[in-house]
Amino acid sequence: MAELKIHTGSIVSRILLNEKIANLKNYLPLDHKIIVITDANILKHYGKFFNEYDFIEIGQGEKNKTLSTIDYIMGKLVNFEADRSTFIVGIGGGIVCDIAGFAASIYMRGLRFGFVSTSLLSQVDASVGGKNGVNYKGYKNMVGIFNQPEFVICDLDMLKTLDRQEFISGFGEIIKHGAIKDIHLFEFLEVNYKAALDYNTDVLHRLIRDSIIIKSNVVEQDEREKGERRKLNFGHTFGHAIEKLTRLSHGKAIAIGMYLAAQASVKMGMLALTDLSRLKLLIENFQLPVKIKIDRTDLFNAMKKDKKREGNEIHLVLLNGLGSAEVININYKVLEDIVNDLCLS
Repeated sequence: MAELKIHTGSIVSRILLNEKIANLKNYLPLDHKIIVITDANILKHYGKFFNEYDFIEIGQGEKNKTLSTIDYIMGKLVNFEADRSTFIVGIGGGIVCDIAGFAASIYMRGLRFGFVSTSLLSQVDASVGGKNGVNYKGYKNMVGIFNQPEFVICDLDMLKTLDRQEFISGFGEIIKHGAIKDIHLFEFLEVNYKAALDYNTDVLHRLIRDSIIIKSNVVEQDEREKGERRKLNFGHTFGHAIEKLTRLSHGKAIAIGMYLAAQASVKMGMLALTDLSRLKLLIENFQLPVKIKIDRTDLFNAMKKDKKREGNEIHLVLLNGLGSAEVININYKVLEDIVNDLCLS
C-alpha cells in the first residue's frame, strides 16, 4: 500500500493506493455515526464490507447525477438522524463519489467524508482533487463545490469487477495526464498498453500512482481552478459537449475531445502533426474512439454553455507538445471557426 497526500490550506487528503476495502474501518472516526452512499452494483459485490452501517443506495449512470438525487439523499440523511458529527463514505465510481462529496458538503453546512473509489476513472480523476457536484439539465457538473475528502481508498482488486467498457473508459483520463504533464507517462502508456488492458497489477499501479501524483501536484498549486488546474480540462470542453449530445461515457467522450483539441493545437501551430498521430494511435490502442458523427452547430452551442467560459471567451486547453499544455482564452467566433474546421467523423 502506498499513501499520497494532497495539502490544500489546513486540509490534508490521504490517497491510499492499493489499500483494501476490507480495511475501511481503520480510516473511520471512532464513536461517530457512519452513513454510506453507494449504488446497487457495489452493494452486490462489496456490501459485506459495510453492512454494519446505514447506507443510501442511489441509481447508476450519469442520468442520476442530478439535484433530484441530492434531494433524495437529504431526505434519507434526515431520516437517519444524521447530525454534524456524522461521517459520510462514498463507495463507488466517479458518479457516486461526486454525489456523495457534494451531499456531505452541503448537509448541515458540511460533514466530514471519505471515499472508497471503485473504478479506474474515479481512482485517477473523479475521487481525487476535491471537485464534488452534479449535472444540471444534462450540462456537466454545473452545480458543485470544492471540498477535499479526508481519505480515498483505491483498491485495485475492485477494478476486476468493473464492466469491461467502464474499465477501458478510465484510460482516457490517464492518457490526458501524460499528454498535458508527463511525456514519460505518455511513453510508458505507448509501450505498456496491452499489459494495462490485461489488468497487469504492476502496470496499473504505476499508471494510477503517476496520475494521482500529477493531479495532486496541480491541485496543491491551484485548488479552485484559477490557473494551473485548468490544464486538467484538456479535451473536456469538447468532451463534455459530446457527453451532453450523445450517450457516450465520460472517458470515451474525453478521448474524442482530446483528439479534437489536439487537432486545434495543430491548426494553431502549437503541435506537430507527428505528435497528433502519436496521440491518436495511443487513444486507439486503448480501444477508445477519436471521432464521432455530430452536428457542428450543436457541438458549438453545447460548448458555449461550458462552465469554463468567462463572458464572451472560453478557456480552451491546447497542447504545445506531448507532455505540455497551455490554456488559451479564445472568443466564441474563434471557437466556432475551430469547430467548423475540425474532422469530426
